[in-house]
Amino acid sequence: MVRELYNVRVLPGEGAGAGEDDSPATPLTADEERRYRGLLFTELGNEIADRGWARYPAYTPQDRRRLVDVAERLTAHWGQRVFVEAEDLTRLRLCLASHRMP
Repeated sequence: MVRELYNVRVLPGEGAGAGEDDSPATPLTADEERRYRGLLFTELGNEIADRGWARYPAYTPQDRRRLVDVAERLTAHWGQRVFVEAEDLTRLRLCLASHRMP
């Protein structure tokens, strides 16, 4: 579905120049990063346990590194390899061997 956007304004900090270096506007603190990775570990781990795979957006190199680290933690936790595959430029797929894409 296509929606028309009326009266949309660019807020300060958005638009030209914002995020051009592939880093978030304000980086996460060490505690926020730890909690976010813990959340991804739990949520993606539950989804992989249920379906055998999970898909998650990864817009920046930091997002991709974070998901690879989560896959490595899940591999160590389960004793079964969790693979990371790029679906496109903005999404990664974490999956078990039995659910790898051909």
